[in-house]
Amino acid sequence: MNARIFVVVPAAGTGERFGSGVARQYADLNGAPVLQRTLDRLAAIHCERTFVVLAAADREYERRIGRRDGVEVLHCGGVVRAETVRNVMAILGSHCAPDDWVLVHDAVRPCVPRDALTRLVRELADDSVGGLLAIPVADTLKRMDADRSIQTENRASLSQAQTPQMFRYSILMTALDRDKQAAFTDEAQAVELLAATGVCVPPRLVRGSNVNIKITFAEDLVLAAAILATQK
Repeated sequence: MNARIFVVVPAAGTGERFGSGVARQYADLNGAPVLQRTLDRLAAIHCERTFVVLAAADREYERRIGRRDGVEVLHCGGVVRAETVRNVMAILGSHCAPDDWVLVHDAVRPCVPRDALTRLVRELADDSVGGLLAIPVADTLKRMDADRSIQTENRASLSQAQTPQMFRYSILMTALDRDKQAAFTDEAQAVELLAATGVCVPPRLVRGSNVNIKITFAEDLVLAAAILATQK
C-alpha cells in the first residue's frame, strides 16, 4: 500500500509583524486572500486531505474563504507554530498510518511553484524520514551585536529553509513529542534533533525556488503579486 499524503496548513498566526489590521493570511493578494492563493497552489498535490489549522476564535476563514472540497478546518491552533502542529498531529493519529506523509506548508507562501511541489513529493517518495524544500544561501551573512557587524559567516554549507516540509507521520510525531515545550521554528528542526540521537537520518534537502517567498511584512505583498502575475 502506497503511503498517503496529508497536507497541514498552520494558519493560526495573528501577524504582529505584518503591520495591518488584518492577519496576513487574509490580506488581499490580487483579489483573493493570501491563504486562498496558497490553497489553490497546494491543490496541485494529490493528497488524502488538507487540514487548515486556525485559532480557536478565528471567524475570518469562514467569511473570506469558506468551504472547499477536500479541505477540513480545525480550530486548534496554538500560540506558536510548533504548538499548532503538535495539536493537529494528535488529531491526525486517527487518520494516518506510521509511514504516511504529513506535508506542512506555511499559509503565507502562496507563490510556491507547482514544479517544486512535484519535485518534493517525487524525491522523497522512498525516503525513510522525509525532508524539505531549501535553497543555498546566496547573500553574505553577518553576525551582529546590537547594530554592529562583528563577524562574516561561512555560507558554503548553509541553506535557507522553505516549506513545504514533508515527513513520515511516525517520525514527525516522535520528534515533536520529545520536548512538548520547545518552540521549533519549523518541523525540520524537531527532526534534526531526533536524528542527532541516532533514531533516524537527518532530513533531506530538496531544491526549492527563489520565488517561494514568505509574506512577513506588508511590502511582501507587492512582490508576491508580481510573482503570481509572472507565473500565470
